[in-house]
This record gives sequence, structure tokens and C-alpha cells, in this order.
Amino acid sequence: MYDFPCSNLNATTSVVDKLLRASKMQEGSMKSSDPDIVVATVHDYKKDMQLSIQLNRWIMKPIGVWPRSIESSWAEKSSYILVNVICMSLIGFLFIPCVIYLVLEVEDNYDKLRLSGPVNFCIMVVFKYFSLIGRENDIRRGFKHIENDWMNTQYYSDRNIMIRNAKFGRRLVVICALFMYGGAMFYYVAMPFSHSKITEPGSNLTYRPLVYPVARLIVDARYSPVSEIFFWLQCVSGFVAHSVMTVACSLAAVFVMHACGRMKILIKWIEHLVDGREDFCSDVDERLAMIVQHHVRVLRFVSLTDRILREISIVEIVGCTSNMCFLGYYVITEWETGELTNYVTYTIILISLIFNIFIFCYIGELIAEQCKKIGEVSYMIEWHRLPKKKGLALVLMIVMSNSSIKLTAGNVFELSLSTFGNVIKTCVAYVNMLRTLTS
Repeated sequence: MYDFPCSNLNATTSVVDKLLRASKMQEGSMKSSDPDIVVATVHDYKKDMQLSIQLNRWIMKPIGVWPRSIESSWAEKSSYILVNVICMSLIGFLFIPCVIYLVLEVEDNYDKLRLSGPVNFCIMVVFKYFSLIGRENDIRRGFKHIENDWMNTQYYSDRNIMIRNAKFGRRLVVICALFMYGGAMFYYVAMPFSHSKITEPGSNLTYRPLVYPVARLIVDARYSPVSEIFFWLQCVSGFVAHSVMTVACSLAAVFVMHACGRMKILIKWIEHLVDGREDFCSDVDERLAMIVQHHVRVLRFVSLTDRILREISIVEIVGCTSNMCFLGYYVITEWETGELTNYVTYTIILISLIFNIFIFCYIGELIAEQCKKIGEVSYMIEWHRLPKKKGLALVLMIVMSNSSIKLTAGNVFELSLSTFGNVIKTCVAYVNMLRTLTS
């Protein structure tokens, strides 16, 4: 669909010659530095596609948000629904008893603030989880779009561009997962065990406090084995909650980096519009049609990505902004009290949330820049050498590029680096306000 071989006999012979030379290069008889060897011979598009989506599948399948096949059986649909119900129950298990405890039993202002952050985090997770489930069809279409792009990309340099972008997106997913799961390990395991057990005055009752306290109206979690059961259930629930946060960030990174890769390929095609390329047809009209079709396809994928991330990104911006305010306050307070484990834990979680917002804003900036670059390159080529008035066909592409498609958070905030700077400034201001009110 994208890489049309030329119908001209001489051009076909040239392509065959290059294919033979490329196969010799793969066997080691030629050096890869030869600039003429640019046509791929045999490529495993499924292996390349795994480079893009493998990590997403590993994270999404255990929590039931990996898109099902349209032809999935009744048993598969039932298992997905069961996993969704279990995950929602685990997330509710975290914050519902904690909210009741916060309302009925907490009197100290700092304790109220200390629990408000985790409760807000769980509410964010609930909204994101429902959004991922509700956008299942769009996510499936997005992954299918990526698969078709890998399948139809034959040209060697084009595939290299896609591979580089896929690797970059993969690195973003790994960093996000390390921060998220690292923060979860500290918060749910290290923090409870770093504190000594509490002994109730006037009794022999000794227990270890839970990170999400449970109201005694529901059950008294101070007694064994209820305490141990709640502790491990909260660990599992925390893993699910942090997986949802990781999925949201990883989807954004993978989809946007794929779109950026396709835009870079489009730019390469535009640069070869006038003189053609080994895998292009000799007819200028056909090359123009191919470029316009690819441009429209990329814009549709960007629009699909924006639709998938619409609810997720608004929850990310608003929720993480408030959570970063709480965490900044916790970090300062724990530093002053000398609680090293708490300080390290809150710092790691704070960094992970900052990184998540940065990823959303950074990829939004990348999309906007690549869209503008398409218009710039369309003008900078030697369009005046095109026969007759065929250069006028580039005007529409330049206009579309100048209108620059941008990713938004729920059509409210533009995802850009300036938005990220505003979020950080807002957080710092609210942290100072919290310190003033509680001091």
C-alpha cells in the first residue's frame, strides 16, 4: 500500500539487483556501509511489531485491558469480564475502607493530608481503568493500525526509522514501569516493615499499621490473622493500581512514538518526491498520491490516539497535579521528622508522577513539531522542478501542517512542555500554601 515498486522495466531490474546485493550483504559478503543497499529483502514484521507492543501486552493482559479479538469466544469474553471485576474489587478494597476510616476516625490534620493523597491516587486509577475498558475498540484499532504499518513497510531505511522510534518508546515504557513498580514496592512493603510495631496502651495488643488503614466499623485489622490478610491483599491491590497507571503512560508513549516514526518516513518520501527513489514509481502523480495517502493515514492515527488518551490525559494532568502537591508536602515533612524510609518512598512516587506528566506533555510536543516539519520540508524541496503545476498539490499539505494537530487533555489542556511547566509551578505554589496552613 505504501512502498510501490516501479512498473518500469529498467527500474524493476535495478530493484532486483539491489535485492541480490542486499542478500549478499546479509550473508556477510558485503559491508552494510554501501549507500546503495537500501531495499529490504526478507523481514519479519511480526518480530518488529513485538518491539513496539510487547511490553504493553505484558502489562495490560494481567489486569484485563488488553483488547480482545473480535472473534473471541464466549469463554474468553467471560474470563475478561471476571478479571475486570476482580481488578475493580481490589482497587475498591484499597480506598473504600480507607475513606470510611478517614471520615470517621482521623482527627489529626497531618494524618488527614497523609491519607488524602493515597485516596486521590485510587480515584485516579478507577477513572483510568474504566477509560481503558471503554476505549477497548479504539485501542484494538490502534494496535491493528501499527501492525499494518509494520507489514507494509518494506524499504530498509523506512524500517530503520520505525525501529528507532519503537525502541525509544520501549525505553520510555521501561522507565515508567521501573518508577511505578519501584514506588509501589517501597510504599506497600518497605514502609510498613521499616516502622516498629505499635503496642496499644493498657493491653498486650501489638500490630503493624497498614498503609491504607481500615475503619473498625468494617473490621478490626489490628488482630492476627486479619492484619496479615489485609496486608497482602493491599500489596496485590497496589500492584493492580500501579499497573493501571503504567498502562496509561505506556500506551501514550508507544502510540505517539509510532506516529512520529511514520511522520519521519513521510518527510523522507517528500524529500524524494522530485527525483524519486528505488522503490518509488517513475510517475510524479503516483508519488504525490502515495504521499498524500500516507499523510492522511498518519493524521487519522494521531486523531485516534488523541481519542484514546482523551479521558486518561485529563485525569493524569488534574489528578497528578493534586497528588504531586500532597507528595511534595509529605517529602518536606518527612525530611524534617527524619523518617528516611518514608522520605525515600514519597520521593520515588513523586518522581514517577512527575515523569508520567512529562511523558504526556513531551509526546504532545513531539507530535506538534513533526506536523510542522512536514509543512517546512514540503516547501524546502525543489518543488519548482515538478512538471507543469504539480507543485500546487503540496499547498494543501503545507496548510494542513501549519494547522498542526495537537494532543489535548480532554480538549481542555494542550499537551506541551509549556503545560508541564505550568503544572510544576502550580504544584510548588500549592505545597507552599499547605505548609503555611499547617504550620
